[in-house]
Amino acid sequence: MNTQLEVCIDNIESLHNAIAGGATRIELCSSLALGGLTPSYGFMQQAAKLSSVPVYAMIRPRQGDFFYSEEEIEMMRWDIEAAHQAGLNGVVFGVLTQDGDIHMPYATALCEFAQALGLGVTFHRAFDQCRDAEKALEEIISLGCERILTSGLAASAPQGIDVLTVLVAKAKGRIAIMAGAGINADNVSQLIEQTQVTEVHLSGKTTRPSHMTFTSGQSKMGAADIDDFVIPITSQEAIANMVTALK
Repeated sequence: MNTQLEVCIDNIESLHNAIAGGATRIELCSSLALGGLTPSYGFMQQAAKLSSVPVYAMIRPRQGDFFYSEEEIEMMRWDIEAAHQAGLNGVVFGVLTQDGDIHMPYATALCEFAQALGLGVTFHRAFDQCRDAEKALEEIISLGCERILTSGLAASAPQGIDVLTVLVAKAKGRIAIMAGAGINADNVSQLIEQTQVTEVHLSGKTTRPSHMTFTSGQSKMGAADIDDFVIPITSQEAIANMVTALK
């Protein structure tokens, strides 16, 4: 299998499922339902200890947009250092200006800090909120990032297939274009054939029931429409099916 298969996870159970299914890299997050936030230091350490494939930590201090304050950038620096101390292989982040461009001063500072620690850098789907994709592509290449995670500026990668094709052509091998959002075993072959992307990204999400024998129906840990006794996890079968499709 020549295509890299990155699986994003937000709990340790999913780490085992993703690797057993055939993931070649892990994106470590918390709160995947919000698009992925920075994982805890304990999660970073445990993943580094247990994983047999490279692990990259999401560095995203909050949900919402990617226009950050100086205080948030400082938080991101601390989290990058935590990823390094935990023994992870890289980090994943994106920073934008109010006008939808790459925030080059912040991006440069974060990239240089991560790279000085020996960490690889993925620029995430903040790219899909840029106003000028071709300009952003060249700027991210200049930062020395290894890859861009993108849906081709669309709601899903299959919908953004034409833009993904253009991005791969314009990148000319200077950076990997990793397609993500809405990719599964049924559509990945066509997507790769048309776009020539070398990496794909998915969560392979499913759920399992709680192993609790007693469940309380009264209290809620968060939103009223969230069932606290249903656990979101990565499906080993979904990842294995993707590996089969890639082969």
